Amino acid sequence: MIILKALEILFFICFSINILYLFVFSLASLRKKKTTKTEGNIEFRRIAILIPAYKEDKVIMECVESCLLQDYPKGQYDIVVISDQMSDETNEELSALPIILEIVHFENSTKAKALNLAMSHLSGYDIALILDADNIICPDYLRQINENTFNEYVVAYQTHRIAKNKNTSLAYLDAVSEEINNSIFRQGHTNLGLSAALIGSGMAFDYEVLKKELAEINAVGGFDRALELTLFKIGKRIGYLPDAYVLDEKIQNQKDFARQRRRWLSAQTHYLVQFLGDLPHAIMNRNWDFCDKMFQQMSIPRLLLLGGTFIIALLISFFSLGLAVKWWSLLFILLLALAIAIPRKLYTSQLLVAVIKLPETFFNMFLNLFKLKGANKKFIHTAHGSNN
Repeated sequence: MIILKALEILFFICFSINILYLFVFSLASLRKKKTTKTEGNIEFRRIAILIPAYKEDKVIMECVESCLLQDYPKGQYDIVVISDQMSDETNEELSALPIILEIVHFENSTKAKALNLAMSHLSGYDIALILDADNIICPDYLRQINENTFNEYVVAYQTHRIAKNKNTSLAYLDAVSEEINNSIFRQGHTNLGLSAALIGSGMAFDYEVLKKELAEINAVGGFDRALELTLFKIGKRIGYLPDAYVLDEKIQNQKDFARQRRRWLSAQTHYLVQFLGDLPHAIMNRNWDFCDKMFQQMSIPRLLLLGGTFIIALLISFFSLGLAVKWWSLLFILLLALAIAIPRKLYTSQLLVAVIKLPETFFNMFLNLFKLKGANKKFIHTAHGSNN
């Protein structure tokens, strides 16, 4: 009995810290803080749009077309597609466009390898923009990035990734999850003076900083986690551009969801172990961006946190209503934090239908905890396109 009580206290402390963290940054996200923009005459800096495309024949043309339609001086940006295992027909179609096409052949493909190879051939750029092959950007996207200040400390910006599709219940849940992340880990963080989190695409960097730091990264999965931890470790910062939108395809079925979340979980544990030894030095030097990112690596994934809190509260209710009250209160705070972080436009009848998918999604996420071995040694690809 004493052991069970001790475990309950331990779990409650652990869950409380995770939930209060989300709640604080969710509240902070309510204030829309303006980003620092370049004053005076705007210089059109040279931008390289880097698009790693691994088996992305279905979606790459739409992405490239949106890049070609930018309201930005044509001579000041280049579109670089790194084609990895795409068909000859797709490569021929791409080669006919005014872009730079890099065709690569890797035994084990990764985004980091593709980006490093392309950048080794390129120079003379001020900004590097990384997009996924399924992304679509608006015509003013490059202008919005160019208007913002890059300096010795702020070397990168995460733009506002939103859902390109909400055609299934799972896609709608994924869209909601994306916006919760935008509120808590980007808007809320920058409002409280911390850096924004990267999310794999829609990321703009000082070109030379990215070229130097990414060359040292040999990540299989989660290269964005490795990159932001590396940047924070050397005292660099990442801003957030809430009005620069990039459309991103959302997961449409449980199989792809499980594969994607398995990749994310594996990356989270892998980089926690890799960078944990740097945490004491960061604390001593008050490098709060690095400390905050390491806390995120240690945190319980949000879906597991939600499902776990509910299950524990329900089970304890059968044995002690007094103890159960504090767990139900904790669940209420978590739900309130998530509700605040969800944009009002996503509160539709479709959201209610999508919530029905949560138990199945939680179960798949839970099973992924037992499938992490070796997941970060081989690239786990999630197919894109309406028929994936």
